[in-house]
Amino acid sequence: MARVLVVDDEASVRAALKELVQSRGWEPLVARSGAEALELVERADAVVTDFSMPEMDGMDLLRAIHERDEALPVILLTAHGSERLAVRAIRAGAYEYVAKPFDVDEMLLALARALEARELRQRDRQLTAEHAIGRRVVGVSAPMRRLLEATTRVAGKDITVLVRGETGTGKELIGSLLHAQSRRADGPLVRFNCSAIPADLAEAELFGHTRGAFTGAAQARAGFFAEANHGTLVLDEVGELPIAIQAKLLRALQDGEIQPVGSGRVEKVDVRIVACTNRDLAAEAREGRFRQDLYYRLAVVELVVPPLRERREDIPALAHEFALRYAERFDGEGVRLAPALVQRLTAADWPGNVRQLENAVARMVALSGGGEIGPEAFSGSASEPAAPRPGAGPAAAADGQTLREQLDVLERTVIARTMTAVGGNQSEAARRLGISRNTLTERLRRYEIAADFGSGGSR
Repeated sequence: MARVLVVDDEASVRAALKELVQSRGWEPLVARSGAEALELVERADAVVTDFSMPEMDGMDLLRAIHERDEALPVILLTAHGSERLAVRAIRAGAYEYVAKPFDVDEMLLALARALEARELRQRDRQLTAEHAIGRRVVGVSAPMRRLLEATTRVAGKDITVLVRGETGTGKELIGSLLHAQSRRADGPLVRFNCSAIPADLAEAELFGHTRGAFTGAAQARAGFFAEANHGTLVLDEVGELPIAIQAKLLRALQDGEIQPVGSGRVEKVDVRIVACTNRDLAAEAREGRFRQDLYYRLAVVELVVPPLRERREDIPALAHEFALRYAERFDGEGVRLAPALVQRLTAADWPGNVRQLENAVARMVALSGGGEIGPEAFSGSASEPAAPRPGAGPAAAADGQTLREQLDVLERTVIARTMTAVGGNQSEAARRLGISRNTLTERLRRYEIAADFGSGGSR
């Protein structure tokens, strides 16, 4: 539903415009002054504002709005005979002007055109971003449409963004879109996986180090911040950062300064941060596991990526997109998904979200001989666990097995279920199981579990 911000200091005009907006099925946002309007403008798709208002008039409000979002269409209401003011407004960037008292049909037409222009401009930016990142973005469901709209709105604002969502939902894709639609799109896009680097090396990897700064530092190296200078640095799994490193990250965000390990010199950097996490960092901060001041710095804007179970309408399009992608990669001639298979995929549970669906489709395409893939290809795959037989479980498998063998069966089952639940994210699986990452890696190798989770298994 499109949202129209109505701004006027006269209650009767506000009420008339609100009713008019609602009559077309749009959602009205109402403000009595320019100051109130600026508190609501982030949610608006178009603005209708009176020109003559106390404290902040329509022209001042127009400039303030375009400092935040230059693509947001603003329609100015001007007094009858104020054509000179209207011309000034158009030159200043107003989308349209309407004379008061306004004609209902004229106002509705101006609003419809403004909203259409807004939608077309956002779609154009998304298509440009898709071309830049080299992949199509699927989002026909309402939750994804809202997320993509919010991503487009915030992309052009040079602020820190926290992207939160379950494992495998596609947080890294949102990070790429934010960069591709930003003013830094011509600069570097650099990713740092906070969970993949040991704590004692994280500082050197992020901020760089001098030669001889520590054992093994045979030569100086620029860190990820320096590599991302004038671009975007995506911090994947930022909740995994050690507390000590969080303090130095906070300084980099506050002052734009870093200090390489072993150096007494402070370096200036110009980097936009996009932080991704599958954790509730607000709760982590309250419980002392994450710095509260850093959380507030990261979550200037927070975008939440919906899990696949809340956007099932996207599954058919995603499945077809993955089939095309992997058919090209695996030279699968004429590969296509049968309607019955797509129905099964849509109905299935995907605890590992989009990454798990992608791995399942990739596996089916790789194993197919080309042509149509039927629903039988999905049966028994890692993404669709077989239904347990009545009485099945560790006890049912006990006949003829030693205690050690029974315990191995139980351990493998628990680890496999946990890996499925987290979409193959080994750090999260180790945390949930209460074991170290090294112990989990050894168990995955012993029980030959890792292969079930494709390329996403180490993330």
